[in-house]
Amino acid sequence: MHSQPNDHTGARIKRLRLERHLTQKHLADLSGVPYGTLTKVEQGVAPATPYITGRVADALKVEVATITGQPYLTELRADELDVLIRPIREALDVYDLGADPDITPRPHQLLADDAESLLVDVRAGEIKRVASQVPGLIQEATTAAHAAPSHERWLLLASTYRTAYDVATKLGYADLAAIALTRMDWAAQRGSNAVVGGMYRYMRALTYLRDGRYRTGERLIALGLQTLGQADKGRERSVVTGQLHLGAAVMAGRSKNGDLAEGHLAEADRIAEATGEAVDVHWLAFGPTNVAVHRVSVLAELDEYGDAAERGSSLRIPRDWPASRRSHHYAEVARAQMWTGDLDASFKNLLAARKAAPQQARYHPTVRETYSGLEAARRQLPGSFLSYGSWLGV
Repeated sequence: MHSQPNDHTGARIKRLRLERHLTQKHLADLSGVPYGTLTKVEQGVAPATPYITGRVADALKVEVATITGQPYLTELRADELDVLIRPIREALDVYDLGADPDITPRPHQLLADDAESLLVDVRAGEIKRVASQVPGLIQEATTAAHAAPSHERWLLLASTYRTAYDVATKLGYADLAAIALTRMDWAAQRGSNAVVGGMYRYMRALTYLRDGRYRTGERLIALGLQTLGQADKGRERSVVTGQLHLGAAVMAGRSKNGDLAEGHLAEADRIAEATGEAVDVHWLAFGPTNVAVHRVSVLAELDEYGDAAERGSSLRIPRDWPASRRSHHYAEVARAQMWTGDLDASFKNLLAARKAAPQQARYHPTVRETYSGLEAARRQLPGSFLSYGSWLGV
């Protein structure tokens, strides 16, 4: 087997462990990760699953991002994405300063069309384009909302904050994503919209999922469902409710509670039968396909990689499904196939993830960890494998 790059996740775990003067046995006991698994992860022989990363981060008292190494600053600079982050921060900072006298906002419908267009673009994987446009739209929408407050203008502003969250999350800026979510909630409250309030709690729960804090995430899901209970009945409420159950299913799967995960999947499936494919309802991509995709993710989180790989490989994704969601699914299937030893198929799905949404795949932690897992067996893979690693920057 070949060694991993010096800065892979396992190497970072080892450095952090040594900084705290812990033995591998001690860290295994503190985290609940089996000793044999931990040693393989540190050596780079086995990849760090989200569950392992979360447990180790909790034991070491650090953020998950400290272990995963996001954001990937070198690659962000190479793609000229790092320079787009500061304008987003600055746009989020002026939320409560009132109308900017130097900004004359366009008519509401033009702003709403642009906000909708950015939601579509980010799901098409056009992260750089969205990141360059969202700061100006946030500032314009902020002035419009303060100058002539209305239900519609506050919700438009909330939509721009949501897009800022999407960009920050996909590029690995967890702190910026948290700020964007706080602003989204602030605007949604002024727009008095329970559905958007439920979406905010769903997205906030996902930040705790990524950080390995599942109990807090579960509480946020419960609060989101309670908030949605205040909304008018209809397809919009049903879609967001179903998406909350899907988030809860992954949360339960990652915390190794299979029965709870299955309960949430079953409820989401029931709702999806009534809504049908609802890709464009708040661009959550909810529907039967998303339930099936989440079932693959849950199986992988439960370490049932054979079932996850089988289901994922046989799943047919609709052509109109967002590219970002397709890319994420291919990455999940690749991870499951890597664990089952189907290396060729795993790498093919990494290629599919890149083809669907290259900017997203380049910064996706699952893509990077799966590639690291395959790297140990690279002699069995095609020559294009090493060029993929160069593209990732590993």
